[in-house]
Amino acid sequence: MSQRRNSRSLTARSVLLSVLLGTDPPHLPVRVLVRTTELFGIAEGTTRTALSRMAAAGEVEADDGSYALAAGRLLARQARQTASRAAHTRPGWDGAWVQAVVGAPGVRRTAADRATLRAELTGARLAELREGVWLRPDNLGEGPGGADGGAPDVRWFRTFPTDDGPALAGQLWDLAGWATGADELRDRMATLVEPLEAGDRGSLRDGFVLSAAVLRHFQLDPLLPGELLPPGWPGDALRKDYDRYDDAYRRLLGDWLRDHG
Repeated sequence: MSQRRNSRSLTARSVLLSVLLGTDPPHLPVRVLVRTTELFGIAEGTTRTALSRMAAAGEVEADDGSYALAAGRLLARQARQTASRAAHTRPGWDGAWVQAVVGAPGVRRTAADRATLRAELTGARLAELREGVWLRPDNLGEGPGGADGGAPDVRWFRTFPTDDGPALAGQLWDLAGWATGADELRDRMATLVEPLEAGDRGSLRDGFVLSAAVLRHFQLDPLLPGELLPPGWPGDALRKDYDRYDDAYRRLLGDWLRDHG
């Protein structure tokens, strides 16, 4: 599975970002950040150097012995991660889809701008039907119409496709792949949750990596209406399992931090 990572290969920056992204609000004392990276054999000096470099790059902000995610891309990523875990959708979907059409006469985007727009639309859980045409069911709160930042070459529509809904959803998203990944993550959590609940501190490193993998997987969930999902969709089950797992992990990590504070 592509999300499986060797905990020994994690850098100080990747651990620091993961722990801040997984904390609400994303603001932690330096001593906690240092002790967390020590779980992966990362020396305190290496962690402090990484924090200084991240601050210089505008990724984090120092605040009286603590660090917080800086406003901008990473803070927006944390908000998406939180929303992905909550999976809030608007009830009573009426069959409408949101459509974004990219491109207008006289407007040219650089390659970097095009990549940024693609990332924004994907982050808003739209999928590309063909070049420049993006779609998703209109069941996410007020809709993703602000995903383009008000770009002049993106026009938004509310439409009712004549295609078979589940077939269209299957064309736009790899639903089978997401479901398989969710089942694998559930199996991995089932293996680790009991050692975590039993207080096995040797599970903390692998548990940290697995937690980050689950949160990344949540962000790939298109959050479709139930009418468009294949039978046995594991989204709710993955979130329920993760609630138990995350509670066990945070309790044990908190104990470890108190003993090593």
